Amino acid sequence: MVNRYSRREFLEKSALAGLGAAALGSAAGAANPMPTRVLGKTGARVSILALGCGSRLLAYGTEEAAVEALNLALDSGINYLDTAYGYGQGRSESWVGQVAKTRRKEFFLATKIEPRDGSTARRILEGSLKRLQTDQIDLIHVHALLGADDLAKIEAKDGVLNALYKMREEKLTRFVGVTCHYDPAVLKTAIERHDFDCVQMALNAALQGMTGGEHGMVLNPAIKTSFEGLALPAARQKNLGILAMKIMGQEGLLGTGPGKSDPAKLLQYTWSLPVAAAVVGMPKPNMIRQNALFARSFVPMPKDEMRDFSRRVSGANKLALDLRFRDHVDC
Repeated sequence: MVNRYSRREFLEKSALAGLGAAALGSAAGAANPMPTRVLGKTGARVSILALGCGSRLLAYGTEEAAVEALNLALDSGINYLDTAYGYGQGRSESWVGQVAKTRRKEFFLATKIEPRDGSTARRILEGSLKRLQTDQIDLIHVHALLGADDLAKIEAKDGVLNALYKMREEKLTRFVGVTCHYDPAVLKTAIERHDFDCVQMALNAALQGMTGGEHGMVLNPAIKTSFEGLALPAARQKNLGILAMKIMGQEGLLGTGPGKSDPAKLLQYTWSLPVAAAVVGMPKPNMIRQNALFARSFVPMPKDEMRDFSRRVSGANKLALDLRFRDHVDC
């Protein structure tokens, strides 16, 4: 469970950092533009910081506040928005749509679909196009791949994957992807077996990812089975657009206790991996400003420092994160 004090401390520090970011704002942006990277074989160039529009966007409470945050993100140089029908049963998509109707050409738009039945997925995604106020979604992910049984449902003849391929043929989406924060081994299998353009996976210093052991859990944190070790190399082999998520373990890695760290260090670690962007939920405007500044000042973390940092963070947090995100679907 997330330490309450650590979360409060993170929010307080974010607020203070955000005040400084607001003061520096335009000058910092002019001196250090938001870095971008190519999203694998898609050829699209995206900002290394992407805005996650799940529970963190819904935390703004009202459409007006959420739209203001979305516009702030775009104005801060973020050009990748990540939403899903499952975030508020279309509410997040509708809020993103309020921005898309005037600024659609300014950002790469990704959404996700959770039902495994192809006809159900198609019906919901046709609604997504309306909610997002666009004729074409850049990327649609199969949402939250779980285990081997789940993969079998996804890849069935009448499953969601074939429905997405059909939508790609019809130009309703440009690209097809899959997300996973549970089992890196099954994600590796999915990547190797299917025609994905992109993949979104949990990539953080805690080396998140469970496999083996009783009930599929790794009970020894020293075992480094992880998305970084298994699924990431498979995605690179096929030149997929790689998107990282759970960089801060949904605040579980933040704080001053053993194995905890700060947002800048955790982001630096993930950005030092071969990823195109880190998808981060930012429920306060000051967090958007702060993380945009971190992105603009990013320098790669040396390999030996990455090794030492991940050893410390994973030793203290890996098992807890693996348990927490076993059935998780929010980005």
